[in-house]
Amino acid sequence: MSLSADHAVEALRAAGEPTRLRILALLASEELSVMELSRILDQSQPRVSRHLKLMADAHLIERFPDGAWVFYRLPAYGPVRRLADTVLDLLDNADAERDLQRLEDVRREREIEAETYFERVAPQWDRIRSLYVSESAVEAAIERAAGPGPFERLVDLGTGSGRMLTLLGRRARTSIGLDLSQQMLNLARTNVARCGLDGAELRHGDIFATRLPGQCADLVVVHQVLHYLTDPAAAIAEAARLVMPGGRLLIVDFAPHTIEALRREHQHRRLGFADSEVRGWLSDAGLKPAAPIALPPDREGLTVTIWTAERAQQGRSAA
Repeated sequence: MSLSADHAVEALRAAGEPTRLRILALLASEELSVMELSRILDQSQPRVSRHLKLMADAHLIERFPDGAWVFYRLPAYGPVRRLADTVLDLLDNADAERDLQRLEDVRREREIEAETYFERVAPQWDRIRSLYVSESAVEAAIERAAGPGPFERLVDLGTGSGRMLTLLGRRARTSIGLDLSQQMLNLARTNVARCGLDGAELRHGDIFATRLPGQCADLVVVHQVLHYLTDPAAAIAEAARLVMPGGRLLIVDFAPHTIEALRREHQHRRLGFADSEVRGWLSDAGLKPAAPIALPPDREGLTVTIWTAERAQQGRSAA
């Protein structure tokens, strides 16, 4: 697929300004909000918004609202992304280096906020989740969606209190839970030990770079994690990389909602996900999505959606 001459000229014109080139370099790293870009660039939000609008109108970047916030990102692939990458590769820009250093400051602050939150809520983690949905109904649906097993290896990314390990671990010969919070890992270790799951291992690990071998698990679970992440598509791609031929990826998260308090008080970066968005990420990662399962709340609250996808069995022989 190629760009038309008119589209290429329009995109290049939209990029043809120093601040916009700086924005492109930042968005090549991750999706960012207007507020975050304004802080990194040390420019007013209205000025940054004008630059973003010009580039979005030229389809050079993608704009997506999420509750009261608006995020921007480069296209994941395609001719426009190749054009942007080519332009950025040709730049020798000291401003871009300084911007990336400021981006690291923003990331560190996010991490500190998230760690502080997780440490504060770790003992009540399961109780907080139960405030929004019927946890028993969700877990019963998760068990059905996972399938009866037995599984050779279960991997739980962002394991939190270890609930998915204790729920599904008896169906697996071995299981691994990864989390960045040592406080949560300590809680998970206690819960796993109480359930007598001798084959479960808890590791400090990053959902974006698990350091686990590719196609190593026949069941990978990402339970109520995506809404905290800056790049959920990248997390799904890494999770999908771990799925062996014939194996399954199971994702549990919220459907789109408008409860801004979850962002302010509980560090939710995204207010839920549309089916089309998640299914697109799963397909892009090389998996075949199944029909999602929607679980509306018993009372006013959040709808939980369960997405599953499998890696084709015929890939086993090629591997």
